[in-house]
Amino acid sequence: MKDRNFLDKVMEFGQQLESANRQFAELKESVAQVMEENHSLQIENHHLRQRLEEVEAQNVKRAQKPGKRKMAAGTEIGEGHDNLARLYNEGFHVCNVHFGSSRKGEDCLFCLSFLNKQNG
Repeated sequence: MKDRNFLDKVMEFGQQLESANRQFAELKESVAQVMEENHSLQIENHHLRQRLEEVEAQNVKRAQKPGKRKMAAGTEIGEGHDNLARLYNEGFHVCNVHFGSSRKGEDCLFCLSFLNKQNG
């Protein structure tokens, strides 16, 4: 009877070890996924910080420039036009037809016409 009880305990312990091994493997996989995601987010964060520094540098340059530019025809283009051009380049409509909505990467003839009227 003692041998049978001992064998049962050894078998139960073996099953517990297998279960713990499966749990450990799952945990390792989860840690690997989290580490990959962390690395990806660190890279994205680095790129965003670089872009932020570039934008801040551009803003400093703009702040140092006078607020208006003279055109050949004698008209003045102010910061408002620059802001609209920047919005258009960021992917938003600046025309009166679709103002403020996303362009979804497509050029808009109304926006381009509007921006060109301002330039010429």
